[in-house]
Amino acid sequence: MIDIFGNAVLDYQKGNYTEDIITFSSLDEEDKIPLPYLFRDYKEMPELEQKALDLCKGSVLDIGCGAGSHSLYLQEKNLDVTALDHSKGAIETCTLRGINKVAHSDIYDLKGPRFDTLLLLMNGIGIVGRLNNMSRFLDHLKTLLNPGGQILLDSSDIIYMFDEDEDGGRWVPDTGSYYGEVEFSMKYKNQESEPFFWLYLDYKTLEMASEANGFNCQLVRKGDHYDYLAKLWLK
Repeated sequence: MIDIFGNAVLDYQKGNYTEDIITFSSLDEEDKIPLPYLFRDYKEMPELEQKALDLCKGSVLDIGCGAGSHSLYLQEKNLDVTALDHSKGAIETCTLRGINKVAHSDIYDLKGPRFDTLLLLMNGIGIVGRLNNMSRFLDHLKTLLNPGGQILLDSSDIIYMFDEDEDGGRWVPDTGSYYGEVEFSMKYKNQESEPFFWLYLDYKTLEMASEANGFNCQLVRKGDHYDYLAKLWLK
């Protein structure tokens, strides 16, 4: 598969920034991911991300680290952080930015070591893809957590993207799938990725999935627009 994201962030890191990543989804015809935003520092991050970073403890695995901004901040705070991404370009970018510990791997291929904090930011739970993959995903995260460890993640309830009726409810098409399963593709410099699913998870659904798979789930903070930060830990 073409490493659209990795090629883009590596270009930016090397000073070859000429355009942003264009995204196409089953909900929006076209949007973009501004590359400078992926390189933001702590002061430029949303409050939910700042809170998550403040709650990190011990050894940290930054899952889906992207350009590495969260890992870099934690490293500067003297936390033992490992930046993980399946994108080769993203990991090369993290290395060039000075992150000491990196892992070029799919999360399911990672068999150890264990960590005190598993961090999934910028809707990091999206890598699950579809709701029916949650049990497998959470079961695997159990193998990566130290006793007393925590999972910190943010996501959004995208119910707001559907039409509102006269009673204030939302009309969601009956597709047979959870409405937060969104199909995406990305384009950068005339190359386009294969379609993939990305999961947006409302808090109640996350809470139910967590409980069903042996985790406690806490709503840490709500954002300004249907987004939230949650903490999971084993019962």
